[in-house]
This record gives sequence, C-alpha cells and structure tokens, in this order.
Amino acid sequence: MSIITCIEDLRVLAQKRVPRMFYDYADSGSWTESTYRANNSDFAKIKFRQRVAVNLENRSLASTMVGQAVSMPVALSPTGLTGMQHADGEILAAQAAEKFGVPFTLSTMSICSIEDVAANTTKPFWFQLYVMKDREFINRLIDRAKAAKCGALVLTLDLQVLGQRHKDLRNGLSAPPKLTIPNIINMATKPRWVAGMLGTKRRGFGNIVGHATSVSDMSSLSAWTQQQFDLSLSWADVEWIKQRWGGKLIIKGIMDPEDARLAVNSGADALIVSNHGGRQLDGAQSSIEALPAIVDAVGSQIEVHMDGGIRSGQDVIKAVALGAKAVYIGRPFLYGLGAMGGPGVTKCLDIIRNELDLTMAFCGLRDLQQVDKKILLPGTF
Repeated sequence: MSIITCIEDLRVLAQKRVPRMFYDYADSGSWTESTYRANNSDFAKIKFRQRVAVNLENRSLASTMVGQAVSMPVALSPTGLTGMQHADGEILAAQAAEKFGVPFTLSTMSICSIEDVAANTTKPFWFQLYVMKDREFINRLIDRAKAAKCGALVLTLDLQVLGQRHKDLRNGLSAPPKLTIPNIINMATKPRWVAGMLGTKRRGFGNIVGHATSVSDMSSLSAWTQQQFDLSLSWADVEWIKQRWGGKLIIKGIMDPEDARLAVNSGADALIVSNHGGRQLDGAQSSIEALPAIVDAVGSQIEVHMDGGIRSGQDVIKAVALGAKAVYIGRPFLYGLGAMGGPGVTKCLDIIRNELDLTMAFCGLRDLQQVDKKILLPGTF
C-alpha cells in the first residue's frame, strides 16, 4: 500500500503483516463483540455543526493531561503484547509518542520491560498497573516504575475476571502464547515479522518473568497468571496503591457514574471512561455513550478521560466536545506499529492530529480549549 490516508489503511496493512493470533488479539472483543462494535459505531451517530467565515489562523491543539503538557489531547493506551505486533514494539511506540509530545502508557503485560523502555527514551512515560494477589510483586512493580521516573500510574480496575474472547480461544492465545502447528504455519507467511523477532531478545513478558516469585521463565508464567486475578479487589486497595505510589494516579475502567464518584473520593487525579475496548463485558454501553453521564456526575472534581472506539481525529474532538479532557488510542497505534513499526505509530498520530485540526477548523474554532457541545448538532448526542 503506497499511500496511507487513514487509520483503516494502517489496519489493513497490519492484518497482512502481523501473525493472525497477535493481530486478532488486538482487533477483537468479547463474546459477540457487540460492545466492541458499538465503541466505533456510536461515534458515527454524532454530527457536527459546520461554521464559516471565521478567523482560523494560528490554530492550536495543545492541552494538558494530569498537569503534563501535550501536543494534542491524546495518549497511547496500555496494551498487552505490544511487542508481539512488531519486535521491540513498546520501545518503538514510546519513542514515537515522545517525539510527538503525547504520553505513552506501558502495560503490566508488555513484552519490553519498564527498564527497557526507560533505557530507550528520555522523557517520563506512564505505567499501567493491574492489581494482582501477589502484593509483594505489585510493590516491586511500583518501585520499578518510580525508579524509571514514570510520570503517572494508570490503575486498571476492570480485569478482576477475564472476558471470554472467542478469537483468542480459537487461536490458542494465552500467556505465554501457544505455538500450535496452525500458528507456526501462519507465522511462516509473515517473513518481515519473523525477521524482526529473530533480531530481538525481547520475546517474553519483561515486567513479570524474573520479577514475580516462581516465574523464572516463560514456561512457569501460565500457572502464575491464572492464579493472580484478584476477586477481592476493593477501593481500599486503590487507596493503598495511591499512598504507595505517591504520584499522579489515573483510574481506568469507569463506566458508571457511581464508580466515577468513588474515583473522586479515592483522591485519583483522573479517571478513564473505558470498557476495556469491548474486551470484557459484552453488552455494556459504548464508552462514548457512557461519557456524558459520568462528566455530569463528577463535573470538574476530577479529569475525565476516555478510550474505546477512537479511529480518527473526528472521534477525538467529539469526545472532547462531550466533556472528555483527553482520549487514549490503543488499536490505532497498534495497527500503525504492526504495519510499519515506529514510523507507523508516527503516521497514526499524524493522521489523527491532521483530522482533529481540520475538523476543529470546519467547526469554526482555532483553539481546542474552545471546544464544547456547541460544535455538535443537537439531538445527535
């Protein structure tokens, strides 16, 4: 594909270049995938008011996220197995985000470790934390994130149990991934991906293997992972983590106004309206549908961010108009990474920035801080 014009072009190219089990891991939801689809389709229902004959000089997309200056209100979401979309994927994505001036969030379930990313970037990235039963491991993870000078901790609360993801089950996607004969055959058709993986030493779960008790190699990871989901997770754990961390705290996985109020009471700096990309509770609201009620519930008491379904700069500005301070993109940057490596992530961000800028201009504004519901057609949101 010679010309990349939109995120969909990157998705098509990534599907060609990334092994099926890892592409499907990124591009799928749970059960019937109804919430996964709604995350995308509900954005299309929201319509803009176009304005003309206004001064559009010197436009600015600059904003802040939990006090950090950003070139546009977009962060890269924490995504597991990023380094399986492309060799050294987390490092490449972090470097692209740093140059672009937006936050990169490293997943607990990353391939490249906290230390790997810190050694290959110059500015603070963010770290996403799952609460696991092994609290000593969590303590060590937090200490490692502190040592790496991570700028914020993103605490994910919606993975006490794992959603049933049919594509992953069919592909044998687990931790570690199963190298079945069909998977090996499929990988053999992706020579660019294979060459990259052969050229890197980072092919395990860098934040876990060698750090968690009894997980000395990939063969011992599966049993440990299955035992670590914490069904007893509570807001008391959030308070403990906030105190242990001591820095900026963002709570991810909020879909209900009452939970949003509890997030405010926890003292968190921001919350993310998120249904885990449609990968957990199928049949839940889309993130953009849930956003307005949560904004109404918490007002200016906490920064409200959102993720889920963002595929363009137009989606970004719709979310901002409905009250989100910022958004996160997961699949779009993974498509770029799988398609073209680090330059693909940069291309993804370029596309979103350009679409965001042009849409803001067509709506008659030149500063993102002026965006609110007035740019949307009443009755469509």
